[in-house]
Amino acid sequence: MKRILDIMIAFAGLLLAAPLILLCAAAIKLESRGPVFYRASRVGRGGADLRVLKFRKMRNGAGGQALTEDRDPRFTRIGRLLARTRLDEVPQLVNVLVGEMSLVGPRPEDRRFVDLHADAFRQILTVRPGITGLCQLAFARESEILDPADRVGHYVERILPQKVGLDCLYAERRSLGLDIRILVWTFLPVLLRKDVAVHRATARLTLRRRAARAANVSESNVARV
Repeated sequence: MKRILDIMIAFAGLLLAAPLILLCAAAIKLESRGPVFYRASRVGRGGADLRVLKFRKMRNGAGGQALTEDRDPRFTRIGRLLARTRLDEVPQLVNVLVGEMSLVGPRPEDRRFVDLHADAFRQILTVRPGITGLCQLAFARESEILDPADRVGHYVERILPQKVGLDCLYAERRSLGLDIRILVWTFLPVLLRKDVAVHRATARLTLRRRAARAANVSESNVARV
């Protein structure tokens, strides 16, 4: 049922998003030289290499760290908009359609980060990675609080362990019902700019209270390239 749902929604999504995809592609080409898409190297189900399809957000040939911040100088103007609105993720519907990813699942990680938590990822990688999931909801504002002095160190020490815990929780409790709840809640931060709180023990989803967010600023600021 999950795979059928993935195929139906991914196919319908690509058809509905076709005008938007063409518009984004034209904007990318008009602003900078280089390809419209690029494939990010990640770890897929069972530890296999996964090439995640995205719109190109950076200047052609830009190098550097695999982590970005809101005002990363490598971004083009349209790339910064794509990153902020998450539209750069739309092409991953192709990954879903061909069976490399799911709509909902653990977010595919860079292999260097997977190797740091090899035991936990043995469980996480039994599940097909997803476009959205518990981590994407809990850390929807990752790019806002990045420590510019040490992005990778901040991510590895403070953010990654929390994400690994949530991904293990999803792998243990995954169900079609949980997937549908995650899909519904995904529209809140993306379309309505609302923050979602994820219970670390039960995967319960609720709106994050403003007071709690102000007093307890989430360490969720590192967006992967």
